[in-house]
Amino acid sequence: MSLIPRRDFNTCVARYKGDYRSRNLSCYDQFLVMCLAQYASKNSLRDIEASLNAVEHKLYHSGISYAVPRNTLAKANEQRDWRIYRDFGQALIKRVRPLYAEDPFRLDIDNMVYAFDSSTISLCLKLCPWAKFRTTKSGVKMHTLLDLRGNLPVYIHLTDASVHDVKALDDLCVEMGAIYLLDKGYVDFFRLFNHIHKNGAFFVTRAKDNMLYEVVESRGCDPEAGIVSDEIIKLTGVKPSRCYPETLRMVTYEDFATGKIYRFLTNFWGYEALTIAELY
Repeated sequence: MSLIPRRDFNTCVARYKGDYRSRNLSCYDQFLVMCLAQYASKNSLRDIEASLNAVEHKLYHSGISYAVPRNTLAKANEQRDWRIYRDFGQALIKRVRPLYAEDPFRLDIDNMVYAFDSSTISLCLKLCPWAKFRTTKSGVKMHTLLDLRGNLPVYIHLTDASVHDVKALDDLCVEMGAIYLLDKGYVDFFRLFNHIHKNGAFFVTRAKDNMLYEVVESRGCDPEAGIVSDEIIKLTGVKPSRCYPETLRMVTYEDFATGKIYRFLTNFWGYEALTIAELY
C-alpha cells in the first residue's frame, strides 16, 4: 500500500469533506480495510471483522489503525460520499496508463485499441428495490471500456440491468483514431455511424445472423489463415440502410480450433483481414 499516492487521496477526501466529524474511522482507514477485503476475497462485513480481529496485533504493518467493527464499517460504507473513491480511482488510472503506453501489443498496430463490454451484477431485491431486474432479484449493469495495451479500465458506466447495451454508447466519449471492439449487444447502426464513424474512430463488431446486405466488392480470401472472405458490403435493410448509408467491410473468419465461422463488421480499411479477425 506504500504505492498509494496519499496526497491525491487526501485531495479527493477534502473535495467532498469525507472526514468531516469523523471520530475513529477515517476515509483512508476505510479504504485500506476495503482493499484488504478485496484482496482476501471476503464475502461479508462479519467476515471482514473476524479477519481484522484475528490479526489485530499486525494491522499497523498495513497502516490500519485498529480492528474496525462491522457496524462502524457498514455505517461508513453507507454514508461516505462515493465520489471520493471514484475520483481517486480516476487519479490512479491517470498515473498508471502512461506506464503501459510503450508496452508491446500483441498486434503490430499503432492505434489505441479499446474493448467495450457489459457485466450484470446481481443484487438482493429486498435490500436494493431501486434496481429491480427480475421478479425475484435486482441488479445493475456495468459497462466497462478497457484499454487493451494495459488491460486498464478507462471508463465505467452503471445502468439498470434491464437497460439495453446499445444505450451505453450514447455516453461513451469517443477518441479519434481509436479502434473499439464491441460484441453483438452493441450493434446499432445509427449509433455506430453517428457516434463512432462520424467522430473519426473505428469499430470491429460481429454481424447479426439476420442482417440484410449486398456485396459491393470482394477483396479475396486466405483459407490457410482462416479468412473465408473479405468483402465490401452495403446494408439493404430498410432501417439499417438509412442509419448507416455508407459501405462496410465484412471479414468472414473460420476458427480452426473450434470450427466456428465468424462474420466481423468494421469501418476500417487499412489492416489486413486477418488483423481484423485477431483484433476481435
